[in-house]
Amino acid sequence: MTRSFETHLIVWRGITIEIRYEERWLDSDGPYSTAHLELRALEPERAPLPMTAETGYRSHFAPASVIAEAGGPVAFVKEWLDQSAASKAWKDKEAAARQMTLF
Repeated sequence: MTRSFETHLIVWRGITIEIRYEERWLDSDGPYSTAHLELRALEPERAPLPMTAETGYRSHFAPASVIAEAGGPVAFVKEWLDQSAASKAWKDKEAAARQMTLF
């Protein structure tokens, strides 16, 4: 079995994020093919992301068709980040981080 990965870099709200995508995780195929996404905050290293808690890393499995319908791994991750950042918990975390920079 030959594994095939795509790697993409994006900058989201000043954080450089590596997206590693395997469309056919463990060589799955067909209408129920499973894809695997790995997100890693590179700069600043281990920066928290809305869906990664404090680690700056997230592993996520989804149907490959869902990723494709979203426009591919980059579009999927950007939408996921934006939706997760709309949560009250993330907004509170961002506000607290801004307050600390004032002192």
